[in-house]
Amino acid sequence: MGKKGGSKEDGNIQTFLRIRPSKKASGYFKIAELESKSLTFALPDNYNSGDGRGDYINNTKLRHDFHFNDIIPDDSKQDEVFKKVGMAAVQNALDGFNSTIFAYGQTGSGKTFTITGGPERYADRGIIPRSISMIFNEFRKRTNVQCKAFISYLEIYNDQGYDLLDPSHETKALEDLPKVSILEDEHGNFHLKNLSMNPAESEEDALNLLFMGDTNRAIAETPMNMASSRSHCIFTVAMEVRENGSDKIRRSKLHLVDLAGSERIGKTDSQGSVRTEAKYINSSLFFLEMVIVALYEKSTKGRTHIPYRNSMMTSVLRDSLGGNCKTIMIATINPEMEHTDESLSTCRFAQRVSLIKNRAMINEDLDPSMVIRRLKQEILTLREEIAFLKGDAGEGDILTPGEIEKLKIQCKDYVEDPDPRGLLNIGSMTLTKIK
Repeated sequence: MGKKGGSKEDGNIQTFLRIRPSKKASGYFKIAELESKSLTFALPDNYNSGDGRGDYINNTKLRHDFHFNDIIPDDSKQDEVFKKVGMAAVQNALDGFNSTIFAYGQTGSGKTFTITGGPERYADRGIIPRSISMIFNEFRKRTNVQCKAFISYLEIYNDQGYDLLDPSHETKALEDLPKVSILEDEHGNFHLKNLSMNPAESEEDALNLLFMGDTNRAIAETPMNMASSRSHCIFTVAMEVRENGSDKIRRSKLHLVDLAGSERIGKTDSQGSVRTEAKYINSSLFFLEMVIVALYEKSTKGRTHIPYRNSMMTSVLRDSLGGNCKTIMIATINPEMEHTDESLSTCRFAQRVSLIKNRAMINEDLDPSMVIRRLKQEILTLREEIAFLKGDAGEGDILTPGEIEKLKIQCKDYVEDPDPRGLLNIGSMTLTKIK
């Protein structure tokens, strides 16, 4: 993107916690009653009794406190989640800031339901379809601007990128989809090769693209989820907004990211290709955590190198993590007893993410085509004015013999006029007549 303008805003990544509904909640945690922004895990003394539930946590500590920008309780509806989390991110994108929302948590904790939604009820729509609706509603309200939207849908499966919106076919096997690769320019910016950007003229167009992409996603049945997302998916809405008659154009991107499940392979008891998928998922999430730690050390210890290149996912999310972007993380947890260790791990990760500071700027550029068009119009206008002025001055006009004879008579009368106040009257003054 070209030169960025507008105001610069520094701010930490916002973190929200969403608790999945369950009839078998462990009761190990409690939400603070006053502001509902703190969560406390109070584990029982017999938690480490050899039953295996405490294998992955600090066994010497039974109380764990976590703070978030807000906590979304288990009885929250999808529209409430969008009002708390999605609405601000969409508004930032409409105002010219790059924005990202990404969901992180173990398999079956509700990430895909939060980001995409459920297929059965209209009220179960997730953040993506609600964001699309808000964007096009806002486009319709802005009668004094020209607005355009483009959609892309990237899937990262086994650390290989695929274009879920391949225009050549609507539905195909994942291995038949175009592979997306990352190219880096001389300025260190990453570009995605073979990822299509599809224009969306209406809300219906955008929703059709979302449905097509979801149809092509890689899912599999695991012991923890009947239809588990086996890949990381990034749904992007790129927007261009320009006021009528203005040379300036605002370009922004809204990234909505559904990360794959973050649990250990041994816990899922997965085999074969699903086990291979889990290895790639966990390695990419490990590299994501490395980037998070490095970004924190950059601000506290002066670290210079951030290992974005370790995986495709961290390369794609480079701007969203410590870059020119306003970023929100939704951490999702399962409140049941057997998932306590994973819930604690997710909360710890969210706390580390909340320490990262981004520097977001309005992405405002001069549109070269509009500048050229305006300059051409100005040149045409100036030429017309020059021609008009030359015409009024009479430069280059040819006088008829009668006009010449009339001028001679007027000059003779002026010379012979005894009145010192006499005027030379030659009618309308032109440069040719004066000469």
